[in-house]
Amino acid sequence: MPRGELLKKLFYSYSQGDTQSFHDVATEIIRDEESKNNRVLANALKRNLGYTQRPLPSPNGVGDKGANARKLSVVPIERDKQLPLVETIQPERRVSDLILNRNNQRILLSLLSEFRQRDVLGAHGLRARSRLLFCGPPGCGKTLCAEVFAHEAKLPLLVARMDTLVSSLLGETASNLRKIFDFAAVQSVVLLLDEFDAIARLRDDETLNGELRRVVNSLLTLIEQFRGQGFVIAATNHERQLDRAIWRRFDEVIFFEKPAKSEIIRLISLKFRNFKTDFDPVSVADFLAGFSHAEIERVCLNAIRRAVLNQRTVVNKRRFLESVALEKRRKDIAEHLPQ
Repeated sequence: MPRGELLKKLFYSYSQGDTQSFHDVATEIIRDEESKNNRVLANALKRNLGYTQRPLPSPNGVGDKGANARKLSVVPIERDKQLPLVETIQPERRVSDLILNRNNQRILLSLLSEFRQRDVLGAHGLRARSRLLFCGPPGCGKTLCAEVFAHEAKLPLLVARMDTLVSSLLGETASNLRKIFDFAAVQSVVLLLDEFDAIARLRDDETLNGELRRVVNSLLTLIEQFRGQGFVIAATNHERQLDRAIWRRFDEVIFFEKPAKSEIIRLISLKFRNFKTDFDPVSVADFLAGFSHAEIERVCLNAIRRAVLNQRTVVNKRRFLESVALEKRRKDIAEHLPQ
């Protein structure tokens, strides 16, 4: 949208006391400055919009409570115990640390390309995809992928703390969610909602109380209305438990699966890149069929630990297969635990 039109909308929303529209237009102006590489001005505008303690004055001179709710100077805090609702992480894991199948790799590369060229899309009235749902069994790289994705986008990773987000106080869980989304909307971040099924359960689930149903309703609205400068990534091991309406709110859904043989070979090579072996990864890949990424990583690290403690500089095949057997025993125990 031309700068003149944005300024008209900004002043009009101010004159009408429409704080939501004022915030949205101001955010669009900040994005425009960032796309032109005017970082100093963009950061100054962000500080004025998102960090000031003063509420936005309404036309009648009285501070607007709705505007003040959006002025976030610090990480959002839950009301009862005053604990932080999010943890901010500077991502260090790189794309070289991640093994994905080719289809998921293509999807993520296309999302990064859209993010880097969002000004081009905006000039045509289009929005880059920014709301992502990661599904799949545990240990298959969903959280790691979120960190790598944030690193490649050059954004901090904001991880929602589910232990403090979900409150025992009536109405506070939905309020906590809004605080997190408000905070993410005025920052350039990747917001990760891990264990997403804890707050996005099927509303027709008989075990769900009325309060949690209201949380799901609020969550649907927050995801749909998210227009932040980064991404929202939700991750779950239990996609079948998600409310059906949740799926429509995401721009892209990515399924993570246990690695195929070719990915197992690449993963073994990756984990032993700094430690020698006397075997070819191809020769042991079949022993790891059905293992998750995390389980394969644990096998490799256990083999390296045992070699180091035995003052060896090479992991031999026998020691590696002993580590495989230990992990298989662990898997068998987990599978026999009551559900």
